[in-house]
Amino acid sequence: MPVLVSACAIPISMIFWIANVAYSILSPESLNSTEGYPVISPWRWLTAVVIPFLCAFWGFRRKSVDISGALFGLFLGFILTLSNFAHLMAIMTFFITSSKATKFRSARKKKFEAEFKEGGQRNWVQVLCNGGMAAQLGVLYLLDVGYGERPIDFDKDYRSSWLSIGILATFACCNGDTWASEFGTVIGTGDPFLITTRKRVPRGTNGGVSWVGLLFSFLGGLVVGLSYYITVLNTVDTAVLQLAAPQWPIVVVGGLAGLFGSIMDSILGATLQYSGINENGAIVERPAKGVKHICGKQLLDNHSINLLSSIVIALTFPRLSNIFWP
Repeated sequence: MPVLVSACAIPISMIFWIANVAYSILSPESLNSTEGYPVISPWRWLTAVVIPFLCAFWGFRRKSVDISGALFGLFLGFILTLSNFAHLMAIMTFFITSSKATKFRSARKKKFEAEFKEGGQRNWVQVLCNGGMAAQLGVLYLLDVGYGERPIDFDKDYRSSWLSIGILATFACCNGDTWASEFGTVIGTGDPFLITTRKRVPRGTNGGVSWVGLLFSFLGGLVVGLSYYITVLNTVDTAVLQLAAPQWPIVVVGGLAGLFGSIMDSILGATLQYSGINENGAIVERPAKGVKHICGKQLLDNHSINLLSSIVIALTFPRLSNIFWP
């Protein structure tokens, strides 16, 4: 199912890209433009290989990913590093902080998660669902605007800003959702409430949210936005930054993408993902003998829900950002 959803997302992304390219070709400004894409330097190729390799190796040694997840993550990191160093910082921030969050109070999570995996090791499917949409946008970034660090400025550089905000929003969404589930379930005393009905449900229920969890979802996205913002300030030419739109809204966009991404994930989880409680009091995602249904239907699994949420946030937040951030 996650692979099928990814396959559906590819043509959607291509439609956006084709429309943007068609507009650029037909616009009067492009007729007088003779600027071509700069050649990618050997140092950037090397950086795009070495840094993702070190991150993948670190994650594998720390048991944050298995071998398939490390290899797929290496591929994603290569694309995003080659396109823009700010994209690299977004995925690194998500990977490092979400890995730490997964291991936070893991002994307590075992008590109410029947499918809890020690160390939270991610395989290639989980890496695809969290970073697949960003990788597609990274490829479109390379094809459409080339490589390099650019400020977010929808007025002067619409297409690169659109794609970059989409990538930022993807990782902010995934990080916000991870922080909400990993921190929110073990911090605080009360049970969460189902986002669709507001009824109290056991911890670990898909679609269950708490005010603490929503706060952490905003903070998780905020951290991704902050790392992106700092990278832009330190990699983009100062003269270009002075002429560009203010960059501080990047941090706000990251926080909001984390919050709304977590809410979207919870709504989908409460309706399209099965949640039940077994005889041991642990939450399970499949019906079975002795399992009491809590909410949702057995249509999608957790990976597909994560992927759908990231796609929705990645495709909507660039437009929403452009409304209040010219």
